[in-house]
Amino acid sequence: MSTIQGNEENLKQAIENEGIVLVDFWAPWCGPCRVFGPVFEKVSDEFADVSFVKVNTQDEQGIAGMFQIEAIPTLMVFRDSVLLFRQAGVVPEAGLREIITQAQQLDMEQVRKEIAESEANASEEE
Repeated sequence: MSTIQGNEENLKQAIENEGIVLVDFWAPWCGPCRVFGPVFEKVSDEFADVSFVKVNTQDEQGIAGMFQIEAIPTLMVFRDSVLLFRQAGVVPEAGLREIITQAQQLDMEQVRKEIAESEANASEEE
């Protein structure tokens, strides 16, 4: 699957759908972004069941603010509306494949259970 250019509407829709979504926050003037972009594109062709979204933070400043992007490139991985991974900086090709494979192997029922337990513990401490 090739990448799509993210905007507020299609990014929200992609994240809310079931499945895995990788989001690359980047800008055209960013050197590391230009290094990571081709890696992101190449790996997108290998995972037909994963959505790959590129968000140009220069053009989509509202999205960048909403996701609190402070450094680019920043990679985020969502699965079934849950943020699983966030990292600023260039991710190597093999590392990107590994991140996707790990996201595919997760038991999302267990992930949701752990999130609920964590939130319950946090509210008890308040």
